[in-house]
Amino acid sequence: MARRCPDWRQEGRPWIMGILNVTPDSFSDGGRLDSVEQAVDAAASMLDAGADMLDVGGESTRPGASPVSEHEELDRVVPVIEALSARFDCPLSVDTSTPAVMSRAVNAGVCLINDVRALTRPGAVEAAAASGAAVCVMHMRGEPGDMAGRTDYHDVVAEVIDYLAERLRSLKAAGISSERVLVDPGFGFAKTCEQDFTLLRRLREFDRLEAPLLVGMSRKRMIGEATGQRVDRRAVGSAAAALLAVERGAKVLRVHDIEATRDALAVWKAMHTA
Repeated sequence: MARRCPDWRQEGRPWIMGILNVTPDSFSDGGRLDSVEQAVDAAASMLDAGADMLDVGGESTRPGASPVSEHEELDRVVPVIEALSARFDCPLSVDTSTPAVMSRAVNAGVCLINDVRALTRPGAVEAAAASGAAVCVMHMRGEPGDMAGRTDYHDVVAEVIDYLAERLRSLKAAGISSERVLVDPGFGFAKTCEQDFTLLRRLREFDRLEAPLLVGMSRKRMIGEATGQRVDRRAVGSAAAALLAVERGAKVLRVHDIEATRDALAVWKAMHTA
């Protein structure tokens, strides 16, 4: 049975989810963590910097990324999750679309399944339902290898909301209660930068889904386009985007730069509590 996740609906503050990629080809930090020990050390640094939870991923979903086998993904993430679970008490998430990885990751200690494909792979809904874990379903068209050419929306916000609403209905029909579900608009996934900023500007419209909102804009192309900065210099822009998302209702922020995000939220909180 899965560890218990926080109730993001009741929490009075946004949660910082630290990104822990154990992949060789993620767009920002691929290849940085080559061993379980390095991953644990990186996790400890993130938690010391202010992360509330950690999201472990073993398959890159950057534009143009190639899929990995189930066996390889399991080999990458399960030992890391087991080590994190043994050492830390924080909530853990697994970034995967693979049913077997979902089940093994929950058994190893995660409480949240974070799926960019919104549990659409065969067997994914059933695996998530049986696990007892919370789930986050994200909007994406196509696959990472071809999603850049699938940005022909009439109204990107309305169409993303409609897609997520359909997925929520499917999860409910499968026995996954609404209390277990978060939604993610999928910034950068089959969206242009202009569409990403439209989503950010109109993020409050996602309130109609009545599900906690997770957002991931950290270091993405939209930040680079706005700031002119290369990937490793986008911490300030990413923190600014995260703060704008919080003001529009985001409950969980999936980020690389923990300290910058923490400090931005501290200023926001001080303004609202002074």
